[in-house]
Amino acid sequence: MQLLPNLGVLLLGYIIGAIPFGYILVKARTGKDVRREYSGRTGGTNAMRAAGKRIGVLTGIFDILKGYLAAQLALWLFPGNIWMAALTPLAAVLGHNYSFFLARKDDKGWWQFGGGAGGATVGGGAIGLWFPGLYIMLPIGLLIFYFVGYASVTTLSIGVMATLLFAIRAWFGWGPWEYVAYGLGALGLLAWALRPNIKRLLDGTERLHGFRARKRRPKQTVRRKPKSAARIALRQG
Repeated sequence: MQLLPNLGVLLLGYIIGAIPFGYILVKARTGKDVRREYSGRTGGTNAMRAAGKRIGVLTGIFDILKGYLAAQLALWLFPGNIWMAALTPLAAVLGHNYSFFLARKDDKGWWQFGGGAGGATVGGGAIGLWFPGLYIMLPIGLLIFYFVGYASVTTLSIGVMATLLFAIRAWFGWGPWEYVAYGLGALGLLAWALRPNIKRLLDGTERLHGFRARKRRPKQTVRRKPKSAARIALRQG
């Protein structure tokens, strides 16, 4: 009988993650379909490109909360069931990346489930499992974004950091090893969603942000007005 409640909570975690806040906020702010803008994803980075920084930040906050709430829900409903605590936020990441709310058929008649890459939701799930992780992952993630300059690398780093943090805590006996499975599963989902970005990274064509993007911007040259014949004659005279 325990199987049905477990599946029900996992399904609820997926539904929480599937709420497409990026799509909703961009649509409300600009009338645009964020799936048709830039990368086509519904996460904070693409929402920012489509509707500005405020919408991008707000989208990121809501996406973090999805993972956090999914983890807290499992901990509240199943205290002591570590696997449920690890798998429910993972279901939220799956819902974020493949939202049934955004399901539509492609040109060949196949159903596609739109969504984001899952970085913010992965971070939210990790924070829901161990809140102090916020004070480690957030500043490091911001530094990576600013100085490395690739949103995709920043997103992947969240999965790496979550895995390492949980592994270190488990090694010293401060936390369960099951949380490491959350980190590894989340990293796998991130890598799968970011396949096009990884290819562009290898090709050297991935879009830059932050410090390195500023350094690469060409300096604007001031065009001087051509001297008139009269001015030239006056100077020569």
